[in-house]
Amino acid sequence: MRVADLNNLPAEEATRELLRCCGSRRWARAMAAARPFADIGAVDATADRTFDALAPDDWLEAFAAHPRIGESGGGAWSTQEQTAARSADAGVRERLARQQRDYESRFGYIFIICATGRSAGEMLAALEQRLQNAPADELRIASEEQRKITHLRIEKLFAGIGPHAD
Repeated sequence: MRVADLNNLPAEEATRELLRCCGSRRWARAMAAARPFADIGAVDATADRTFDALAPDDWLEAFAAHPRIGESGGGAWSTQEQTAARSADAGVRERLARQQRDYESRFGYIFIICATGRSAGEMLAALEQRLQNAPADELRIASEEQRKITHLRIEKLFAGIGPHAD
């Protein structure tokens, strides 16, 4: 997809494409309404401004669009992003699963981390550290991880990686 292609889509289709980048319906609708974009830099800048305007419930909706680290689901992009977690040894995968259950129990939402380029051990270490955070601090950290994921997926959308596979 090119930026011009996104600009020319009907609003509903543009929203669907943008939901692949961030699972917040409010974010995707606002992004679709902000078109036309001059270039990918304008998409990224608008993505940040739009993300900054989201409420915690919008972040939680975006988090819920992701599978747990190491689990399947979430489409081709999630599968690609979490390759390291799925290929980790059984002990690390078990610890990740157990710690994620603890995280969800403590914070009320899935552990969200930009998994691209991280080993399963790095994700596990981050998870264990973040379990110590105060809930308000952790929600902010998780939202920033979602922002990173959103930007990576915007790049994928325009690079044509996995079109319509997510």
